[in-house]
Amino acid sequence: MSEKRALIIDDEKMFADFVRQVAEGMGYEVRVTDQADVFKQTFKDFDPTVIILDMVMPGVEGIELVNWLAEEGCSARIMVVTGYNPHYVDFAKTIGSARGLSSVQSYTKPISLADLRKALS
Repeated sequence: MSEKRALIIDDEKMFADFVRQVAEGMGYEVRVTDQADVFKQTFKDFDPTVIILDMVMPGVEGIELVNWLAEEGCSARIMVVTGYNPHYVDFAKTIGSARGLSSVQSYTKPISLADLRKALS
């Protein structure tokens, strides 16, 4: 298994594919889903080093997954992203930090190629 593993959960296929291509180009092994249950199982099996997490998706709110990751003792870097209100990702960052997650970064969509590469490096 690669030392660089990215787990992406996003319901926007074009964005998820963009992130996948950039991450793979940077040497990451990548898994992508748009389902919370698949995300949770993949998290346990894949042991990602970075998680790219959409905050607004059908069927699950990103903040629920941030709380779940904290309960699981997640040590991966977490990038929370949204195309909606940027305060939402800031709230997730605050909650994640308060719950003991070591590295939660917030980004708004669209994210530029340069900013994504910087975030993944």
